[in-house]
Amino acid sequence: MQNRRSEQIRGSEQIRTEARLDLIRGSAARRRHDARTIAALTRNPGCNRRAVLDAAGVDKDGLSRHIGFAAPFGQSQFAIIRGNAFEARVRNDGGTDLLRLLADCLGFDLDPDGSPDDPPGGLTVVDLGASAEQAGGVRPAAENLADRLDRTVAALRPDPDGIVLVAHPLLALPVGGQDVHLEPDLLVIRPDGQFHVVEIKSFPVVDGQADGEKVAAAAVQAAVYVLALRRMLHAREVRPIDPPVPQGTVSHDVVLVCPRDFSNAPLATRVDVRRQLLGLEHQLTRLATIEALLDDLPADLTFDLAAGPDGAPTRPATELTTGLDLLDARYTPDCLSTCELAFRCRHEAAGRTAALGASVREDLGGIDTVTEALGLAHGTRPPAEDQAEAAERLRITARMYAEALAGAPHRPVGADG
Repeated sequence: MQNRRSEQIRGSEQIRTEARLDLIRGSAARRRHDARTIAALTRNPGCNRRAVLDAAGVDKDGLSRHIGFAAPFGQSQFAIIRGNAFEARVRNDGGTDLLRLLADCLGFDLDPDGSPDDPPGGLTVVDLGASAEQAGGVRPAAENLADRLDRTVAALRPDPDGIVLVAHPLLALPVGGQDVHLEPDLLVIRPDGQFHVVEIKSFPVVDGQADGEKVAAAAVQAAVYVLALRRMLHAREVRPIDPPVPQGTVSHDVVLVCPRDFSNAPLATRVDVRRQLLGLEHQLTRLATIEALLDDLPADLTFDLAAGPDGAPTRPATELTTGLDLLDARYTPDCLSTCELAFRCRHEAAGRTAALGASVREDLGGIDTVTEALGLAHGTRPPAEDQAEAAERLRITARMYAEALAGAPHRPVGADG
């Protein structure tokens, strides 16, 4: 009886939270969390502004444009089309070519009794729906999500006679006390019950080398899927085989499939994401719960753009910026590559030490502004008790800088060399 009462209370609290988030978002379609947004959120877990807006599914791009801080952010339509075309190429022929590619990359046998030229036997392909990019990033209806989750769980079973490829499964991952839904490109389920996450990316691998920044971003996104699948398997008590194998059957080795050189021929690369998993798990535990963040906000707060008949926002931009000021932001230079509101937050953080990067913010703990830091460095401002160590470092740095300038040879303006 007590457990049922607790479930009823949790259910009513969740309904209230969803109602608050719906009001914050307004009349626009809900934007979906994906692996990119979770990776960005966990890189900066102290940013309550992003946590609330992402949980509500607010269109941050439209919001930033309307308040005058538009940012060139996100994938171009050309990149999305190219990525979808490459994925279709990779998955043609019923997945048999892809399976050979994965077998070579992951080191498992396809059909040891058959000819190398024969199609692999024992292959099962299950397609559970369109990817987030194909869906335009708009969150599907709740009943569709529940249905796809159930179908995903039903598909997470190995075939003792062959490989199972699950395309576009739907995974659930708790983030800040709320479940978010994610869609990896593919899951490989081996007969022994081991899972591998497969991500199909359109950036090329030329002469065995790929863009390091893109590979790093892809590895973090794949780690999000690994973590989500591990937690979902545990929470729903999905047992891959009978008798059950130990928990942790989702491999930390993921597969990135990219174009080889300048062709559309696919190349599979195995990537170990254990380091990324450790970082994600640590940062997710640091996220404040959405309920706690909402409790500190006005009950009528909304970021509804109130689009008119032509689709253009009609809401006064000043009302939206006033609302943003109620949400604590934690700007760092990294935000410029991960968040649509970065330009607004950078403008807001002008003159603050946090705007200079995480290392500066940590070194100058307790010193919030650049003016304050300069005053402490030059001795024109007495340090508070919690600023003594940072102030001493600033004075030493200022003295060394002044001595270096004093000892530098004089160079006329315009001199060569």
